[in-house]
Order: sequence, then structure tokens, then C-alpha cells
Amino acid sequence: MGSMATDNINAPGIDNTVVDALDSIELSWKFKAVPAASHGQSAGAYVASGVSLADLQTPLLTLDSAAMSANVEHMAHWCADKGVLLAPHGKTTMAPQMWREQLARGAWGITLANASQLRVGHAFGLQRVMVANSLTDPQAITWLAGAQSPTFSVVSWVDSLQTVQLQEATLSNVPGSVIDVIVELGGTGGRTGLRTVAQAVDVARAVHASTHLRLVGVGGYEGSLAHSADFGALTTVRGYLTRVKELHDLLLSENLYADGADVIVTAGGSAYFDDVVDVLGGCSNDGASGDARVDVIIRSGAYMVHDDGFYRGISPFARGEQAEAGNAPFTSAMHAWARVVSLPEAGLAILDAGKRDMPVDEGLPEPQLLGRSLGGEMLELSGASISAVNDQHCFLRFDPAKTVLNIGDVVRLGLSHPCTAFDKWTLIPVLADAGSDNRVVDLIHTFF
Repeated sequence: MGSMATDNINAPGIDNTVVDALDSIELSWKFKAVPAASHGQSAGAYVASGVSLADLQTPLLTLDSAAMSANVEHMAHWCADKGVLLAPHGKTTMAPQMWREQLARGAWGITLANASQLRVGHAFGLQRVMVANSLTDPQAITWLAGAQSPTFSVVSWVDSLQTVQLQEATLSNVPGSVIDVIVELGGTGGRTGLRTVAQAVDVARAVHASTHLRLVGVGGYEGSLAHSADFGALTTVRGYLTRVKELHDLLLSENLYADGADVIVTAGGSAYFDDVVDVLGGCSNDGASGDARVDVIIRSGAYMVHDDGFYRGISPFARGEQAEAGNAPFTSAMHAWARVVSLPEAGLAILDAGKRDMPVDEGLPEPQLLGRSLGGEMLELSGASISAVNDQHCFLRFDPAKTVLNIGDVVRLGLSHPCTAFDKWTLIPVLADAGSDNRVVDLIHTFF
């Protein structure tokens, strides 16, 4: 990420001019990460002035440039080695500057989740987008039909005959319109997606027979079927992926994919992408009609930022065969910084960061370091924990016989789940290296 600030990366697949223009946004009260002294400066000028962590204020979320760059390179090399494509789920960050970094390192495109996110992608000139969802709002369907162009290609999902009928009816009012879709297979107890392969084949036939839809692939999301890396969870995930492959094989055998389409087989969040590649990787060798090819695309979104919680424990690079094969774990690139505002009881400190600043849905924050000032010397904070989090405060429990805290002290916290960290911040400072270099090298803008 620091490379973006210093080398002015230009990536394919996004409008670099629009992304660069974010540096011109004027800092103001709208951005809680920066103090009042910065107001009136542009984001770019503020970074260029040589500010560091010490110039910011708490509560605070920061990113680590060195860690993000290493994570992005690691994933890019792994995908290239496995012969699969990557369309990172952009909803994790909703940060076009970070999408650009991923595209610059070879991402096929960016995955988004809904029509409003799609409009953000369009505004920043994304050229290739997968919408990992069914579009059922007529206004969204109509907008997409009109927005598509040679420089804005979108594929979305369908998971029912009613969805196919709704999209057909809506697009019949847009003469000549055609949108690309893939059939989504789900699983019992999961989220969206048809529950059986037979149902999915029926929907594929309906798309094939339609006027305004082109069938270009199959896929879904295995992460809604499991939430751990134990044997039972991995068996469930691999069984589901086997059914995705079965569906793909059936559609090939019936010649249901659109003539000349480059076919997509897609799955893979940030927890089980190794299993996706293991089970579906061979699909890339299948033949589609004409000169078309079959691409296996994973959609991992959290890998760039990673975390100190859920993904640290479940990521393929932290467990099993991938770790044994020498794939080093990703490094967490996000931290929260909170200040002690009250010491009401022995062994209890109240910090000035809460649910409005930090994610708690996949685990409570993890106290890591303690310092007397933001940007000053930080020492390991052992034996402490966060016991509860309110809207604007969190409860730090510690052993007063081992640790002395004062009002105004600063605690660095490890976080779990980047997807629910970014949506709390419209502007996130990026440090050169959270372990050794506190210079602010970029300011990331988010668009939730």
C-alpha cells in the first residue's frame, strides 16, 4: 500500500485518474481518524507533510502497508502457481485504492455484493465485476443493462426460476439488452443458492432458453456451510464443492453455456480457498463451446488485511497441508488504538473505542501493546483481555500487580474480521510498517 503512495501505481481494470483524485479530498470533521489540526488540507498534502501515528487521535483504526503488500503478493503468487484466477470480494473494504492494489497484482476483477456497491465500482471505472448475488430489484436490473459497455463487464448470479423470469420481464423493456449470469448452487442450512443440483440444472435450462440472459458459469459460496476447520466442517465444504463440479459437468454435457462464452466456475471465500482449488481446479481444463475456455475464480476478500482472530485461526495458510507446504501465514494488517479514559476499579480500565470503532461479531478485540502516548514506545501487554464492548467504550481487564495503567495511556488492539472493521471508518490511515515505521504513507477512503 505504501507503494501506491510512493510509486503512483497504475493498475489495469480501474480508472486510475478517479482513484488518484481521492488525494484531493479535503480533510474535515467528517473524518474521525484525523485531528482538527489537519482540517482544510487535502488528503494527499496531509500525507506528504510527513505525519506519523503520533499526529493522529484515538479511537483509531490503522492499516499496515508492509503487511498488506506482503499478503497481496503471497496470494497472487499462490493463485498463479495453482492456475486459478482471483476476483477479490471488494465488499470487505469498499476501498477503490485497495482494489487497485489487488488489480495491479493480477486480480481478474473485483467481486461486489449488491447494486449499490456495483454503482461504486462503476464510478471508479472497474472494468470487470462479479456480483455475488441475484439482482431482483427492477431498477438495479435496468441500470445494469444500460451501464454495460466494452469497458464495464458484469456477471451476476441467479438461483431460482422466479429470478430468471423477473430479470427477463424487466429486461424486455430494454430493447436489445443481455446480461451475463451464473447459476448459484447452495446447500442445506446455507445462505442463497439452489439446494440441489437437479434444481440448478432446471434454472440453467431456463437461462439458456431466455432472450435477455446469457449463461456463463456456475458457482456459490462454501463459507456459509461451515465456520471452522475441523474434519466435519472440511468434509461439508468439500462435499458441497463436489456438487458444484457435478453441476458444471452436467451443464457442459447439455451444452447449456452460451455459445462462445468464457465459462466461470467460482467459489472460495477467505477460509477454504485451498479446498476450492483442490476440488474445482481441474475444471479449468474442461472444454466449453468453440474456442472458449473455463476459468476457476476464487473470491477471497479478507486475505489482504487478514486479522488477529477468526481468519488467523481458519486461513488455509495457518493450518493443514498449506502450512506444511511452506505457505507462510498471512499477517494481520489492521489494528485499533484506544486510550484509557477511566480507571474505576482495580484491574479495570475503560478505553475510548467501542462497537462504533471496532468489529466484535467474530470475537472481541485482543490487547497487544501498551504505551504512554500514541506513537511512542509500546511494550507487550500480557495477561490482559477485553471483557465487554459498548458503543463507544471497551472494558480492559488486567492484573494491577503486574501492569500499571494511567489515564491517557494507549493500547493497541488486534481485531477479528476486517469485513466489519472497515464499514465503521470513512478514512483509514496507513502506516508504513506497524512493527517498525509509524509514518503515515496513505489515507484509505471507503464507500459503504
